[in-house]
Amino acid sequence: METISIKTKSRNEFVDLTREINQAVKKSGVQEGLCLVYVPHTTAGITINEGADPDVVSDILQHLEEMVPAGKRFLHAEGNSDAHIKSTLVGASQLIPVTGGKLALGTWQAVFLCEFDGPRARNVFLQVVPVGK
Repeated sequence: METISIKTKSRNEFVDLTREINQAVKKSGVQEGLCLVYVPHTTAGITINEGADPDVVSDILQHLEEMVPAGKRFLHAEGNSDAHIKSTLVGASQLIPVTGGKLALGTWQAVFLCEFDGPRARNVFLQVVPVGK
């Protein structure tokens, strides 16, 4: 298992991890298999979406904030219930095929850590598993 450590800079942001994950896949030596990307935090998530146009990420963050605003009254005393809800909507992991020794992503796809309660220090765990034919 590999760990990517990240220090986020904003309360809400997407951090593109595609390059770091592909490096970990290459280091694993797996040519054909699966890569599990998992974040062990209850106020962050992992998603795959467009990485070419930063407006897509801005739109996603804006609409998540409209759906679950930070200023809304919640019972959770820490004041970050919106982050817990956004994390639940996005999810804590992605399972990505590996082919030819790299992630099998579409042309525009990137893998993002989704921060909803930053800035914070975050870890992302990667498990690359070979799949036989």
